[in-house]
Amino acid sequence: MTVFVALLRAVNVGGTGKLPMSDLRSLSESAGLLAVRTYIASGNVVFESEGTEAEVKAALEEKLREYAGRPVGVLVRTSAEMRQVLADNPFPDAAPKRTVAIFLDEPPAAEMLEAVSGRQGEELRLGVREIYVHYGDGMARSKLRVPAASHGTARNMNTVAKLAAMAAEPIPPLR
Repeated sequence: MTVFVALLRAVNVGGTGKLPMSDLRSLSESAGLLAVRTYIASGNVVFESEGTEAEVKAALEEKLREYAGRPVGVLVRTSAEMRQVLADNPFPDAAPKRTVAIFLDEPPAAEMLEAVSGRQGEELRLGVREIYVHYGDGMARSKLRVPAASHGTARNMNTVAKLAAMAAEPIPPLR
């Protein structure tokens, strides 16, 4: 059994992409995922499965497509990978709420940094399957555009740390 973290794209509390976390838990369970837990209303799911990353991603995306009537992207990491994303943060002394990891399915190409536009002091570094961004002045006024991020989803380091901790917690046995 592997512990995974799934990160949904374009899910929020209101407006487009609205998905109550109770519905997300139910959808995850109907996809065959076990010990399902969610964290904040932005599409974060921690669960166990005997399947591979590709299998759980496909199962969850299918259930979400049925629910939403459109594709909903899902990025998946194992518990160990999520801890590694946190450990690899190239901006460890920066405010965690101003530093994000943009999760991708594939490793980012080195040349993707050349396509970035609108920089105003933001710092970017490439990870294994992530792009790290430190927004020194905050995200609210940033004009940064990272084209490679259009197929990914971002979480700040506070959220990454919480998800890594949740994924490392022992799952109580079923009765």
